[in-house]
Amino acid sequence: MRDWNGLVRHILIVLPLVSATPVFAVPNDIESVPHLDSSGKEAYRAFLNAPQHRAFAIAPGGAWAWKADERSTGAAREAALEACQETTEQNCVVYAADTQVVFDTKSWATIWRPYLTSAEASHSASGTERGKRFFDLSFKNSGGSSMKLSDLRGKIVLLHFWGSWCPPCQRELPELQKVQQALRKSSDIQTVLLQVREDFATSRKAIARQHLRLTLHDSGARDSKDDTLRLADGTILHDRDIAAVFPTTYVLDKHGIVLFSHVGPVSDWMGYLPLLKDAAAHAGK
Repeated sequence: MRDWNGLVRHILIVLPLVSATPVFAVPNDIESVPHLDSSGKEAYRAFLNAPQHRAFAIAPGGAWAWKADERSTGAAREAALEACQETTEQNCVVYAADTQVVFDTKSWATIWRPYLTSAEASHSASGTERGKRFFDLSFKNSGGSSMKLSDLRGKIVLLHFWGSWCPPCQRELPELQKVQQALRKSSDIQTVLLQVREDFATSRKAIARQHLRLTLHDSGARDSKDDTLRLADGTILHDRDIAAVFPTTYVLDKHGIVLFSHVGPVSDWMGYLPLLKDAAAHAGK
């Protein structure tokens, strides 16, 4: 299995030295910074007013960090990357340095690389961290047929845990519907939305009330007191072993290995499409 910590150290050393292609001419266009939530946008505003030399780093899922008043642009970039990397398992990249946007959209789409090979994946332990094989959950499709997560090997899986009783979950459902619609012609990417702490009929009614056409899967939860999820081998897991809060999302590669995880609502679901499509094209080889 790959040494993820070693790879991160390599990235921290190399990325500040790589020349990226600026794609946005205006560094104060805050809405163009990918994946930032409201707190991240406030941080970027502060960065824009900070003294040079300065740099702002980001990662998929909304992680960010910035450093200012450094001895050089290179030092600011390296410091921002290191601070960002301390907060996430994802690879951080520099978005802006001094008065320049240095973000490269093409490289951003490949940021979940390197993908594990089949041989490397076969040695992965089970777990929810990046690089581990996600638990083989048992559930039902929208038609009521039993299935398990391992049935989807060979596909990229966007696995989402939610509940209609959860206000943040409800708010992001329209964005998730946009993602499903954008991926409806893809045979390599599968969305699996599993309800927690409520029965499937309740979830479907909630979707209908919002006039949404999301495809749902049934986790098997029976009511608000049922905090369990079931594995294909009959093992029972508590839902908090997989999701500290709801919603929680995972992206799995074609071997069932975790590429990405996010606790809480996601900002800009459509912004993940390039990353999902890159994984579908290149992961699992």
